[in-house]
Amino acid sequence: MRTTIRLEDHLLREAKAQAARAGRSLNDFIEEAVRAALYNAGSNQPVPPPLPLFRGGRGLRAGVDLDNNAALLELMDDDRS
Repeated sequence: MRTTIRLEDHLLREAKAQAARAGRSLNDFIEEAVRAALYNAGSNQPVPPPLPLFRGGRGLRAGVDLDNNAALLELMDDDRS
């Protein structure tokens, strides 16, 4: 659905900048903000920050098993050496 909203200029600039930093559209950013406001309406709980997205496109490194914590730690330690 399309609608028109009015925002103060500085608020719109900040929203655009925040959306750009997150690699998201302004529409998605505003939609998430409204969802968070509705979800937390009447609640004193803070809204959790959005999780960062990484678009490497190469997938997992060969030999990585996300279900094996010990192997993951070993791989990370090897990368630091």
